Amino acid sequence: MPPAALAAERANQRNALIAGFLGWTLDAFDFFILTFVLATVAKDFNVDMLHMSYTLLASLAMRPVGALIFGLMADRYGRRLPLMIDVVFYSVVEVLSGLAPSYKVFLVLRLLYGIGMGGEWGVGASLVMESVPAKWRGVLSGMLQEGYALGNLLAAAAYYTVFPHWGWRAMFFIGGLPALLSLFIRAKVKEPEVWRENRTTDWGGYRRAILRNWKRFLYLVLLMAMMNFISHGTQDLYPTFLQQARHFQTHMTAIITMISMVGAIAGGLTFGLFSDRRGRRRSMVIALLTAVVLIPLWMFAPNTPLIMVGAFTMQFMVQGAWGVIPVHINELSPNQLRGFFPGFAYQLGVLIASTASSIEVFFGAHLGLARTMGIFAATVFTIGAIVVALGPEAKGVAFGKAAT
Repeated sequence: MPPAALAAERANQRNALIAGFLGWTLDAFDFFILTFVLATVAKDFNVDMLHMSYTLLASLAMRPVGALIFGLMADRYGRRLPLMIDVVFYSVVEVLSGLAPSYKVFLVLRLLYGIGMGGEWGVGASLVMESVPAKWRGVLSGMLQEGYALGNLLAAAAYYTVFPHWGWRAMFFIGGLPALLSLFIRAKVKEPEVWRENRTTDWGGYRRAILRNWKRFLYLVLLMAMMNFISHGTQDLYPTFLQQARHFQTHMTAIITMISMVGAIAGGLTFGLFSDRRGRRRSMVIALLTAVVLIPLWMFAPNTPLIMVGAFTMQFMVQGAWGVIPVHINELSPNQLRGFFPGFAYQLGVLIASTASSIEVFFGAHLGLARTMGIFAATVFTIGAIVVALGPEAKGVAFGKAAT
């Protein structure tokens, strides 16, 4: 390949990774803002915490709708246009959430936000995985997925800096900034050649391809249900746990959460790289079983320094397993269906796991939040490891025409 063409190809690979990474980072930022201010919003709207947990459930439950809409668009019209529309959509809804006059309006807006959140991951992940070299898919998968952890970290930083001075509504206004990412995507990102080779024009054939792969699809849904129970069960109520069970104020809650997300980013990159060398399933199983051992330190550490260590190491393992997910489920997806297949399976898994926070709130009222979160985590880590171990793997599979 001539040097100029090689440089252009590498630039497009880099830009695709940036677009996918920032799209998921900013999407996660918009979602996690709410997890830090649940109690405050509940007080302003005069509702209890169980009702507020429904706003988290609402966003998670609507994500399959977004994955379906934007995934089908991505297989028909390419990855770029649906990704731009999706980013603008969820950014506008986030700003409107900050203007909500009542709990009912806020709940409806969080339902709409879930559509946008559900659309971003599948389109962004397929764009990145189809654009980068196969030998680097694992580590770049870890980098892509940990945009989610970085979004959580940035939400914690906003909670630390913005919330004490301007309140919860201002944090949602900041969530409108991701719309600017659409300009970068339009100017700098090209469609992957793999999509051009497998562009959907025959919807009958597309439907038949889905039916031919229904067993693989159901496995991916089960896998993603367990992975989402794992992530949402250890993350969504963690700030609330720090505030209510450990009695930390705003700044310390934000600091500990940011430390946990630094661990998440490190874990995603580490296990993503490890998966390139030793396999996808092995990497995920090691991370999940190690997480079981860390539960006592994570939930019951006797002092603040050990709480920080527990937060860091727990998310190192949780997001270590998650860092393998983008490459693993894209490699398990048929070429023709890659815009729709992994994203929709992912978000149906989210729908199944969307009750995680409500389950923890309900049982936490009887057993205590720390004990409930610990038991819940041990259960889903163990079942998740079994599901991963018993499933298929397609490490390094060729995409596009090379796969035929």
